[in-house]
Amino acid sequence: MKSLVALAVLVLSIWVFPRFWYTRKDPASATQWLDTRTNIVGWNYHAVPVDSSAERLLVADRLENGEFLPEAKGRRAGDTVRVFAAWRLKEDPREIGLFVHTPDRCWVQGGWDIEASSPDIVTVPVHGRDLSFERRVFSSHGQKELVYFTGLVAGQTLPYRLDHNLSVSRRVVADGVMDKERTTKASRWNDSLLWRRVVESFLSRRPLLGPKQFLRISTPLDGGAEAADRRIREFLPMWLEPERPGATH
Repeated sequence: MKSLVALAVLVLSIWVFPRFWYTRKDPASATQWLDTRTNIVGWNYHAVPVDSSAERLLVADRLENGEFLPEAKGRRAGDTVRVFAAWRLKEDPREIGLFVHTPDRCWVQGGWDIEASSPDIVTVPVHGRDLSFERRVFSSHGQKELVYFTGLVAGQTLPYRLDHNLSVSRRVVADGVMDKERTTKASRWNDSLLWRRVVESFLSRRPLLGPKQFLRISTPLDGGAEAADRRIREFLPMWLEPERPGATH
């Protein structure tokens, strides 16, 4: 009987503790969601359907996936900007986390390679907020793409990086593993970086769970890294805007 009571207390503590512990907010970070725009002057937006299997994994309340093609004179087809945004308004512990499927994992499992590049994290001012983005260069069959991605929890920027898949995926690419999906799944739980991010979240008392927003933007590297970085930095404030007052999450 005592063991059953102890077990019940343990289970209840595990369920209740995060609700009290992960409650801290960063006073220096705005608590505001970012909305996205598709009507940008000089660009034509084309929605791209998300693969049904990927959509099931994300379990998002709202998805945006598409590309902006330049219509202004002097721009090239290589100036295309691709965007993806996902919102999950309520955390469901039965579903996989929205931040689990970063490009470090999904793109590598999809056949892309991660190339060595620097820096791997950048800060971009967007409407008065300094947003930290993971920065990657991916390549596949001669095509190279510069990718930025980030996330928000409850409208706040994260106190930890979204690089928990990076080291595993780099090892998979370096080893030339063919079955990338199975290998990354097997290696991830043994990766120290993944657990370091969990510890960082615990110490900061900032939530891992809660309503989330994931943002990704990319562009071809046809004109070189400097031009691609500049294109994304200039495009972010046009694509993203502070959410209008009155919206609820």
